[in-house]
Amino acid sequence: MYAMRDTWNLMLSPARIAADVTKLACENPFNPLNYIYSGRALAASCEMFERATRTYAKPAFGLPATERVVWEHPFCRVVAFGEPSDQPKLLLVAPMSGHHATLLRGTVAAFLDTHQVFITDWIDARAVPAAAGRFGLDTYIDVCRAMMEALGPDLHVMAVCQPAVAVLAAIARMEAEDHPLVPRSATILGGPIDTRRSPTAVSRLAAERGLDWFRRHCIHTVPWGHPGQGRAVYPGFLQLAGFMGMNADRHLSAHWDLFNHLVEGDGDSAAKHRAFYDEYLAVMDLTAEFYLETIETVFISHALPRGAMRHHGARVDLGAIRRCALMAIEGEKDDITGIGQTRAALDLALNLPEAKKRYHLQLGAGHYGIFNGSRFRTEIVPRITAFLRENAGPGSEAGTPALAALTAPGDQPITLGDAAGPALRRGRRARSRVRPNPARVWPRDGLRAGAAPGGAIMPDDAGISAEVILPGGMPAGALPEPAWSRHPRNPACAGPFGPRLPL
Repeated sequence: MYAMRDTWNLMLSPARIAADVTKLACENPFNPLNYIYSGRALAASCEMFERATRTYAKPAFGLPATERVVWEHPFCRVVAFGEPSDQPKLLLVAPMSGHHATLLRGTVAAFLDTHQVFITDWIDARAVPAAAGRFGLDTYIDVCRAMMEALGPDLHVMAVCQPAVAVLAAIARMEAEDHPLVPRSATILGGPIDTRRSPTAVSRLAAERGLDWFRRHCIHTVPWGHPGQGRAVYPGFLQLAGFMGMNADRHLSAHWDLFNHLVEGDGDSAAKHRAFYDEYLAVMDLTAEFYLETIETVFISHALPRGAMRHHGARVDLGAIRRCALMAIEGEKDDITGIGQTRAALDLALNLPEAKKRYHLQLGAGHYGIFNGSRFRTEIVPRITAFLRENAGPGSEAGTPALAALTAPGDQPITLGDAAGPALRRGRRARSRVRPNPARVWPRDGLRAGAAPGGAIMPDDAGISAEVILPGGMPAGALPEPAWSRHPRNPACAGPFGPRLPL
């Protein structure tokens, strides 16, 4: 299938070139066609065809800070933003889930003023030669540990969604070995630590299908013409097809709107559509071994919460965590990682003092809203910043009362019982003391965005204003919004296009 897809893409190259030439000709101000409906419609049709058949390249971060590569591995590199400074170090572990690390552009931007920010920039598996070897879950944990060692001491780590299990496993193994470079803290946002709690449709899909189904339907070999030729992968274009298929009607509507904007000459609306979909349609391949091992470990066997997870044969026990402070953040309306799945990390860290545990349930937020958008900036970021400051290294502003000032009744250090219901009820009664800054809250008609199970952009739930930071620091504004969270998850939509798991 991969070779067929590449062949089809090459066959369409002359047609794309012809479409570009026709579009330029129709838009020439000296061409009379530029001033009549049929000419503008022809130009718009050519652009729609070119965009529908293009392979989208990885976007740029485009943030107002210099980018430096400070650590490299065949499958990952760590990018630092800004020049070295005395500010606290924060490593953002981005999801390796089909989309690029630029999905966390807004997350990075939120901490640039207060921290030295580093982010994992995972490499597209089709760009890694087969000679580089396997990249399974054990190797992923090794890479997380190596990055923590290289950036330590006094490092803070933040894992967004999929990498939460690997990051906690790396920290647990370092704690078990009494490693001197254990991170000061780890903040987990929407991570699937125990998917048995508040199971969602996407987490149930793995159990219903079984590992063999994923192996038969989702794994393909990178064809000739790519650096990684011969490597078994879960192709990004299959992941994207699953994304699009879940809400095909909304995507078709968004593209029809783009056509009308182009015909009407509404350049601003068209530019916002292009910016959104240039990010959304840029995908990367995952190695087959990493994809399958993650499904088996996290979603089928639930190895970490059962105490059965192994890393190179050694048991991964979160009870070994004694020094690294933990903060778990969940969204009330997160239909990718259900309430309680991330908070389970606090329950499993049995030997970590309660004073080093924090939990926050963000009312009204979906999956994407807990790490991007206006609620993230005004309510979650201050809590994270205060938590990091409270657990800073020697000589820092440790032990400041900032966190107490931000803590609502549902945010107290607490471990999770068997049910998440009481915690949710407490969270509903809580009222955040953080007030939005009117200068930083974008209009409610802006993009409500969230991360699809594989890392795609999707909107937050109805009534929530969120924001995507585009290259150059521009807010996405009123971008077209594929309503991922408005529709129930339908496992049957996976079909031949592959599953939509929160990887």
